[in-house]
Amino acid sequence: MYMKRIIACLDVKDGRVVKGVNFLGLKDKGDPVELAARYEDEGADEIVFLDISATIEGRKTLFNVVRETASIISIPLTVGGGIRTYEDFRNALSSGADKVSINTAAFDNPSLISKTSQDFGAQAVVVAIDAKRVGRSWNVFTRSGSHDTGKDAIAWANEVEKLGAGEILLTSIDRDGTRKGYDSELTREISSHVSIPVIASGGAGKPEHFLEVLTYGNADAALAAGIFHDQIVRIEELKIYLKEKGVEVRL
Repeated sequence: MYMKRIIACLDVKDGRVVKGVNFLGLKDKGDPVELAARYEDEGADEIVFLDISATIEGRKTLFNVVRETASIISIPLTVGGGIRTYEDFRNALSSGADKVSINTAAFDNPSLISKTSQDFGAQAVVVAIDAKRVGRSWNVFTRSGSHDTGKDAIAWANEVEKLGAGEILLTSIDRDGTRKGYDSELTREISSHVSIPVIASGGAGKPEHFLEVLTYGNADAALAAGIFHDQIVRIEELKIYLKEKGVEVRL
């Protein structure tokens, strides 16, 4: 039976894990290597490492921190942030990443999706979509949520699947860091329009939020950061709760 995944996210800036609200007001949460090891011990199925300021600062991803993180965990590691070129993508994989998340670069240069999918396999290509409600629909935002592309998020999700993406990391900017719950409507819409796995991100505050987005939202995985960093919810306890509610998770 297909298992739903619980993913711990490390938003990294200047080599430290940080967390804010709606992509703003970042606060230090600790060392990425130490946190990755802790989350694996707690039962996380995967780790997502996002160098959140690399694109805005116009620099490469912190591959030295990626290598150190990859060296101490055995669960899958996805790396993103500052991945602008084919060479960046390849360097992320050679630094120990199992998957690479591309966002702004994928939107600006869609051929990057098809080229990396062809050469490294669709399973290695994660397209991150940061979406924000605009009127009755959701628009795609790039550059760490600072630029409204005007593109409909559902239409873009369809395009990235056709281009060869193996997975979508879907973040609701409206819910990010608020702990008010995932945008399950957005997640459900995207999930119903694509056949590749969708990871829900943005807004987790309690176990019930995970349950809702994994069932009603039809997400294949749920990602969280702040509530894990602050130990408001522990991954092992979350999985027991989900299992009791009938969600198939790996304990």
